Amino acid sequence: MSRTKHWEGRMAMDADAIIVGAGLSGLVAANELAQAGKKVILLEQEGENSVGGQAFWSLGGLFFINSPEQRRLGIKDTFELARQDWLGSAQFDRAEDHWPKQWADAYLQFAAGEKRSWLHSLGMRWFPVVGWAERGGALASGHGNSVPRFHLTWGTGPGVVAPFERLVREAIAKGLITLKCRHRVNALTTTNGAVTGVSGDILEASKVDRGQQSGRDVAGSFELSAANVIVTSGGIGGNPELVKRNWPRDRLGNPPENVVIGVPHHVDGRMIDITVKAGGAVINADRMWHYTEGLKNWNPIWPNHGIRILPGPSSLWFDAKGNRFPAPYLPGFDTLGTLKHILSTGYEYSWFVLTQKIIEKEFALSGSEQNPDMTGKDWKLLLKNRLGKGAPPPVEAFKQHGEDFVVRDNLQELVKGMNALTGDNLIDHDHLKYQIEARDREINNKYSKDAQITAMRGAQNYIGDRLTRIAKPHRILDPKAGPLIAVRLNILTRKTLGGLHTNLKSQVLDTAGVPVPGLYAAGEAAGFGGGGYQGYNALEGTFLGGCIFSGRSAGRAAAGKG
Repeated sequence: MSRTKHWEGRMAMDADAIIVGAGLSGLVAANELAQAGKKVILLEQEGENSVGGQAFWSLGGLFFINSPEQRRLGIKDTFELARQDWLGSAQFDRAEDHWPKQWADAYLQFAAGEKRSWLHSLGMRWFPVVGWAERGGALASGHGNSVPRFHLTWGTGPGVVAPFERLVREAIAKGLITLKCRHRVNALTTTNGAVTGVSGDILEASKVDRGQQSGRDVAGSFELSAANVIVTSGGIGGNPELVKRNWPRDRLGNPPENVVIGVPHHVDGRMIDITVKAGGAVINADRMWHYTEGLKNWNPIWPNHGIRILPGPSSLWFDAKGNRFPAPYLPGFDTLGTLKHILSTGYEYSWFVLTQKIIEKEFALSGSEQNPDMTGKDWKLLLKNRLGKGAPPPVEAFKQHGEDFVVRDNLQELVKGMNALTGDNLIDHDHLKYQIEARDREINNKYSKDAQITAMRGAQNYIGDRLTRIAKPHRILDPKAGPLIAVRLNILTRKTLGGLHTNLKSQVLDTAGVPVPGLYAAGEAAGFGGGGYQGYNALEGTFLGGCIFSGRSAGRAAAGKG
């Protein structure tokens, strides 16, 4: 029997489809299958309180093109401009980028077309101010968003998960979907070259809270069969050893030895290797997305829990020796470029130096649990936290309790605190003072040769930044703006940009580029589509959107509708 013909000899199947992973893409795929009247088994390694996966912990940003929110703010966005930005960021340059390119175009059409109206019909709503993430800061044809496109979901990550979880729960009640938690897949079953099921361990019931590290004691085993298997198990960001193994040394230098972890422990990448053993191929494994503004969580949920600062444009960024970063390595501009620059210094950390005025206006923290006002859909609390006096309470909590913060009344004491924190004694007071004073002199005019100040002035032209994200330009060493704050920034693991190679039907391809019968993949395990539809760089708001789009594609294809 040929590899391309699906195996049809088995009479009794446990379901029409088995989905491995109950994260966002798994929920979306399950819903599509259920809507087509198919029977689905949804397997999840963690407990039932982990349904929704990483998406639950996210800030909930979604990438839209020419949305009503953009238009109300005077943002002129088009498919052509977004495609220019996407391709300038992706920098596709490999033969295996054929399907990633196809996925990128399909996703851009989705983001400019039905994406918002479809999600709106499911009950999603968005904060009226559109964020301007990953600004690039170089040429128009290069990396970055030319305009704001980061639409923050009202309810953050849980607000993105909720509509799809509700639909899946309704399908469970109808008997169309069976959710089996604490089922860890160890192998994909193959028959005559086709994937026809899964086998694995039933883990002992978990009593830990969502996100905490669960046990791995085995209580039993299982085997299940289906006409189709969809892998939606996530990436490798919770597995530092896999991150190091796949690290792009030729592009970014040697991997850091010390990182903080931006995703739960169970994001371990094990299903990707299991899928490869069943005949699937992985491409672009060296493409990944890790942040440079990581904090050690003073109140951790999972091991070595890290939180990312979402900075405005005003904090001064210095390397471990106190040398200011050159443009475009400015806060919020070029994530991987900044990561490469940091690692080129021979150290794995860097510093923000800022003022109380800046932290009050410009600091936000990524994650649903760090934004209780947005997550709880509480307008009164949001207005109080974001527009009232002082920093937002979660930011203030990190400032008071986080080990990466140094707060002092003058620069001399700040430098002493910075050197005491690291124990390296690398920061020279006079050198740091010279650079800050040089920057401060540029504030006296409405124009400047300092690229960061020019960027700050430019950001003020956007009403969304002016209202919510930009501190009034001031001298860093102005005592009235104090106290002074230094923040040690750690490298934070987060996303896998490459993954299982899939065509536009989400079918997993083998090393020859031929579909493996019965096998599909979606979400981060598939590089959010195609094995890496973002190429080398993400524009932000494209991770959750990629999970939704690829999960929908996989579910429809497995249901025979794709």
